[in-house]
Order: sequence, then structure tokens, then C-alpha cells
Amino acid sequence: MKRTIGRGRATGALAILIAVSGVTAACGTSSQSSASTPAAPKTWSVVALGDSVPRGTNCECRPYPPLSADGLAATIGQTVTATNDSVAGYTTSGVLRQLESDGAVIDHIRAARAVEIEVGANDVAYSRRCGTSVECYAPLVPPVERNLTAIVRRVRELSSGHRALVVLLDYWSIWLGGKYAAEKGDAYVNAAREMTDQVNAAIKSTATESGSAYVDLRRAFKGPNYAYDETHYLSSDGDHPNAAGHEAIARATETVIEKALHL
Repeated sequence: MKRTIGRGRATGALAILIAVSGVTAACGTSSQSSASTPAAPKTWSVVALGDSVPRGTNCECRPYPPLSADGLAATIGQTVTATNDSVAGYTTSGVLRQLESDGAVIDHIRAARAVEIEVGANDVAYSRRCGTSVECYAPLVPPVERNLTAIVRRVRELSSGHRALVVLLDYWSIWLGGKYAAEKGDAYVNAAREMTDQVNAAIKSTATESGSAYVDLRRAFKGPNYAYDETHYLSSDGDHPNAAGHEAIARATETVIEKALHL
């Protein structure tokens, strides 16, 4: 679903990993007591890891990582910067490699107070070989959960000094969604729904077992009963969010981070 070839990684503005960090500026030596010394300003950093969704593929808009940073800044009344380390086409294995060997990403995570990750759809991408056979795709899901568990563990290792909050995001659909899925026929819609269920269950289970925060994007896009048509949140490829979709993801993400960090 979320695979896009030929788009490189860029640093800049968040999902589907965000890291939020609070870094307090050091105070100089002073003869005044701490009670009379103004508190140093705090700067927050938001870092995204994941695939083409947080990357903002096929949307000429600000993707949800920087939008989330804006929302958090408004909540806490402080500057919040965003760095987007997501890579279009990445799988869970790709993110794990980043965390093991990409020095820049490692440095970002080491400074993070919380980390948000959205990845896994490309691990179970639609293929002609499997078509709409759920049984054909099902064996691909357990490795997603194993890799996500390893990703969370690695983030915790890198941020062991301050115990980063990890936020895992799921998907409204791991393949095409809305009217674009319907155009493929009932068999496609049913298979997409079932495989999304399985991938999202793996993401949610990882969040629960690891004590990570969890963002239910299917609820954000399709409503509390997953019954709404999410077409209005999708770009022209039927696969990635449009500007309204990124805004919806940002709102859902902000809510989870604010609650988890008691902002």
C-alpha cells in the first residue's frame, strides 16, 4: 500500500515515527537562589519515523509530523521543532536498520522525549501473487510484530537516560481505501479490511505489551465504528492522506501525546 519508489529521506518537518523531546537550556553560575532565577526556556523536538504516510507522499502539503509539532507548541506555549526521518517505501526492517546504523537518526532518538512510529503496511503490501487471498498474506504479519517489538526496544535503549515515550500509529487501510478500494470489487475490500485488522492488531498488541502509546487512525478516518467512508481524507492515488487526512492524523496524535505526557 504505502510503497513509493524514488523518494529519498529528508530531514525536516513528522509519524509513522514521532519523537518528542524536552531539552532544558543550561543555566550559568549565579549567586542568586534558584527561587529567584528565571527558568530557562524549554525546546521540544518532534521526530518522525516510518513510511510514506508520515513522509507526506502524494500530498503537496505539510505532513502530520510538523502539524503535530504546531499543535503541541500551542498546547505547551513553547517552541516545538519537527524532524522527519521517515522514508517512503520503508518496512519495519528498514526502520530497524535506521535505528541500528543511521547516525543522524540515532542522535535524534537519543535526544527524544517521546517517539512516534508508523510503519508496517509495506510489509504486507498487495501483490498479484496473493491477490485477495488473506491466507497468502497472513504469514507476513507475525514478522511485523516482532520487528515492531525490536524497534521499540531499540528506541528505549537509545533514550535510556530519560525513558522516551513511544507512540505507535496504525492505519485506516494498509491498501487502497474509500471509493478507490470499492472500485476494485468486494473481494478486494474484504481482503483489505481483514489484512488491515491483522496489521493493526499487531501494532496495538506491541503498544500494549511494551507500554507504548497508541493512535487509532482507522477511528480517526472512519469514525468510532469504522463505518464512515474515508475517501475525503485520501489523495488522488487512494492510498495516501491528502491535506485534510494529515490534519486528522495530527489531531489524533496530539491528543495521545498530550494525554500520555500530561501536558
